[in-house]
Amino acid sequence: MTTTPPLIAAKAPARVELTEGKSYFWCRCGRSQNQPFCDGSHKGTDLTPLKFTAEKTGPAFLCQCKATDNAPFCSGAHKTLAGAPGDPVPQG
Repeated sequence: MTTTPPLIAAKAPARVELTEGKSYFWCRCGRSQNQPFCDGSHKGTDLTPLKFTAEKTGPAFLCQCKATDNAPFCSGAHKTLAGAPGDPVPQG
């Protein structure tokens, strides 16, 4: 089975306003034109979006580098990530 690597969408998190109890679909593939949310651009890959429900209303910083270890939230991984937007996320 071929594993499609996610792409780096940006090297900084996206500040978004979330609504408590509302479900969102975070882009895992890095191909969405509606970052950090899914727009269906993953079709044709083996990647799928991450559905999550906001625990509180207010601002949140969602990962756009796709290397976070706290998806969908930014973990700061972009600070040491090699590569540029559009590049595959380094594996390992």
